Amino acid sequence: MFASLLARFGFSSPVPEPNRWVVLDVETTGLDPHRDRLLAIAAIAVEVGPGFTRPAIILGDSYEAVLRQEFASDKDNILVHHIGAGAQKQGRPAVEVLEEFRHWVGDSPLLAFHAPFDHAMINRAYQQLHLPPLSNDWIDIEPLAALSGLKPKARALDDWLSHFGIECAVRHQAAADTLATCELLLCLWSSITREANSLKALKTLAKHGAWIPRT
Repeated sequence: MFASLLARFGFSSPVPEPNRWVVLDVETTGLDPHRDRLLAIAAIAVEVGPGFTRPAIILGDSYEAVLRQEFASDKDNILVHHIGAGAQKQGRPAVEVLEEFRHWVGDSPLLAFHAPFDHAMINRAYQQLHLPPLSNDWIDIEPLAALSGLKPKARALDDWLSHFGIECAVRHQAAADTLATCELLLCLWSSITREANSLKALKTLAKHGAWIPRT
């Protein structure tokens, strides 16, 4: 009743922030988002506690898929991500994976270390198939880590994993990298939430942090 009266007089009830966030990682044929192909997506949901408290990793709410490739990437590339030629050719149809991923993600915000790359690769894959791109919020964890001040010279994900003693079972394997990134987010949480206590504030903080010079 009260909400309908507010709407009638031009006011709206505050939209609750999603407490389910998705941390993700991709594997690709290279590092050029304009030319290289998306090979695999892995993602794990985290649940942010009431009052923007430290998230919990929800391993049972996860996603992983390899996209079928007409031709496999070269051997040097395979040595990086460990997705062999056979696995690439036997992956699932890209349309099926991307639409299933869209449904699984829902309206959850998406987080990644160096998120602009993951964002570009995933949305380019949608566009190549004439599918609408994801419209979710994206947050880059790398500038949030830089703003924490905990390791001023850190640049790469490996630097941060080493700093916090986070073990990654298979580096550059999407699922393992995603889990390690989730753990990194938890390690950074108390530092970054001193400056941001909402999803909107965290997104703004990450954008501002992207302009900080890395020494």
